[in-house]
Amino acid sequence: MSEAEQCLIPQQIFGVGNTPVVVALISTVVLALYLLQEKTQFFYHLFLWIEYLTSSIPTLEIEMTPAEASDDGVKGEPCKVMELVDKSNPGMINCYDPSTRQLLGQVKNMTAEEVHEILVKAKKAQEEWSKTTFAQRRMVLRTIQKYVCEHVEDICRVSSRESGKPMVDAVLGEVTTTCEKIRTICEWGELWLRPDYRPTGPMMMHKSAWLEYVPLGIIVAIAPWNYPFHNSMNHVISGLMAGNAVVGKVSEHASWSSTYYGNIIRKALEVNGHNPDIVATVTGMAAAGQALCSDPLVDKIVFTGSTPIGRKVMESASKNLTPVILELGGKDAMVIRHDCKLEEVLPWVLRGCYQNSGQNCVGVERVLVYESLHDKFVETVVPKVEAIRQGIPLRVCGSDGKVDCGSLIMPSQMDIVQALVDDAVKKGATLHCGGKKKADLDGQFFQPTVLSGVTEEMKIFHEEVFGPIMTIIKVPNDSDEECVRMVNNCAFGLGSSIFTADAAKGLAIGRQFRTGMLTVNDYASNYLVQSLPFGGCKESGFGRFAGIEGLRALCLERSICVDRIPGIKTSIPSCIDFPIDGEKGYPFTESLIQLFYNESLISKIKGIIGLVKNG
Repeated sequence: MSEAEQCLIPQQIFGVGNTPVVVALISTVVLALYLLQEKTQFFYHLFLWIEYLTSSIPTLEIEMTPAEASDDGVKGEPCKVMELVDKSNPGMINCYDPSTRQLLGQVKNMTAEEVHEILVKAKKAQEEWSKTTFAQRRMVLRTIQKYVCEHVEDICRVSSRESGKPMVDAVLGEVTTTCEKIRTICEWGELWLRPDYRPTGPMMMHKSAWLEYVPLGIIVAIAPWNYPFHNSMNHVISGLMAGNAVVGKVSEHASWSSTYYGNIIRKALEVNGHNPDIVATVTGMAAAGQALCSDPLVDKIVFTGSTPIGRKVMESASKNLTPVILELGGKDAMVIRHDCKLEEVLPWVLRGCYQNSGQNCVGVERVLVYESLHDKFVETVVPKVEAIRQGIPLRVCGSDGKVDCGSLIMPSQMDIVQALVDDAVKKGATLHCGGKKKADLDGQFFQPTVLSGVTEEMKIFHEEVFGPIMTIIKVPNDSDEECVRMVNNCAFGLGSSIFTADAAKGLAIGRQFRTGMLTVNDYASNYLVQSLPFGGCKESGFGRFAGIEGLRALCLERSICVDRIPGIKTSIPSCIDFPIDGEKGYPFTESLIQLFYNESLISKIKGIIGLVKNG
C-alpha cells in the first residue's frame, strides 16, 4: 500500500470529507458530555478537585487548658449542689462535669447589652464576608476539618467532660456528623446555591427567570446541651457557606466547652484573613436567649430544644417578625416486625436507646415489637442491657473510662426520667432492669432501663424521656394497621424507623408514619446523608436544616425576571393603558385568556382574532 493510500485510511474511518458523518460524531460527543455534566456535574467537580489539589490548608495552633488537654486535668471534689448562677457573682455561670459533679470553670452570664454588642460586630463582619467567594468559604471549613481530624481525641474529651458521654459516643455523634456535614457542604454547597433557572411559560417566553440565593445576614443558632461540639458547629458550617454571620447561644448546662470549640472557628477565620466576629457565641441564662431572639439585627433563628421553649422563641421572634426554624422534641418509634432476625436488629435497638444515655433528638423512645416476636425479644434484650457498663467516661476519679453508657447532663432530667418510669410501673408496666439512679456513683447516672408492657395510657408512651430507657410496646396480632395507628398516636413527629425482612413492605408501612424522617432497616442513617433535610412535624416543629433545603433556608430567595432577547420586551397595549379604552380594553384581555389558556383550538383562534381586532 502506497503512502498516499495509507493517509486516506483515517479519512475513510472518521468520515473526513463526509459532512453528515462528521456532524453526527461531533453531535454524539457533545451530547455525551452534556449528559455526563447533567448527571454527575462533571465539570463542577473537576474544578473542585483542581481547587483541592492546588491549595494548601493552614494548620491551626490552639492553646488548651489542662481540663481540655488531659483526662485528669480537673482537680477538686464533687459539688453537692450544682448551682448554675454564681450567687457571689451573678454575672457568671458555673460549669460542671455531670459525670463527676466537679466544677469545670465559669462563663459569662451575658446581659442584653452584651448580646446586642456581639450582634453589632457580627453585622459589620457579615458585610465583608458576604462578598467572599465560595472557594474562600470552603477554605475556612476545610481548615476546621483539618484541625478536627488531627484532634479527634481532644474534641471528644472536651465533649465527654461537658456532657458525660463515652468517647465512642462522642466520635459518632459529635465528630463524624460534623465532618460529614463539612464534607457535604464543601462539595455541594456552591452548586446548591447557584441561581436556579425557572420556566417562564408561553406568555413570558421572551423573559429569563431565575431564583437567586442571597446571604440573609445574621443567623442565630440556639443549641441544646446534648452534643456540644456538633451543635456549636452545625449551623456555622451551613451559615458561613451561605455568606452569613452566625451567632450561637449555647445551653447554660453546656457552656464550658464553647470557649475551646469557639476558638477553633475563630482561628480558622483569622488564619485565612477574615474577621473572626463573623461567628460568635452567647453564653447566659434564659434572659440572654430572649435578648438574642428579640433583637432586630437578627435575620433568622434556628432553634433546637424542647417544644415549650420553642414556643417562647417564636413569641420573642414575633416582635420583629423574625423567621424561625424549630427542631423540637421527639418520641421516635422503632418498629420491629415479626419477620426480623433478632441478632441483626438488637445492635440497632441498643444504639438507638442508649447512645448518649438516650439524650438524642432522634433517640428511640418507643420500641414497637410485633406480638409473635415480643416475648423472645424481651428475653434476649434484657441480658444485653444488664451487661451495659455505666460510669465516668474519662480516666478520672478512679474510672478507667471503659464504659458504654455515661451520665445525664441536666440535673432536673433525673427527676423527669424517674417520674416517667414510676408512672409506667404504677400503671402496669414491667420493669426488667434499671429504673433508678445508679447509687454507687456521685454523678447524674440513671441506670439503663428496660420496660415492657407499656400502653397508651402511660405518660411514657407520649412524653419525651430523653434518658436511657427502652420502652417496649407490643403490637397485637402482628397487625400492620395497628402498628401505624400506635406510631401516629403521638403529639410528636420527628423521626421513625422500621425493621423487616421485606424492605418494600417496610417502606410501604413507614410511609404511613406521620414523621419528618424515616429509615428502613437502619437507624438515624439519614443524618449521615447530609444532602437530606432534617426536621419533623406536629409538636416536633417545622422548617428544615441540613441538605439543599436547609442551606437555602439560610438565604434570601430573590426572584429575578429580565428580558431574554435584546429589543424584545414587555409593553402595555394602548387599549389597557390608563385611561383604559372602555370598548376594547376588556375584550383584549379576555382574548389573551382564550389564546393562552383555553385548550380548544377554535377558542385560541378566536383569541388571536380578538387580540388583532382590539389591540
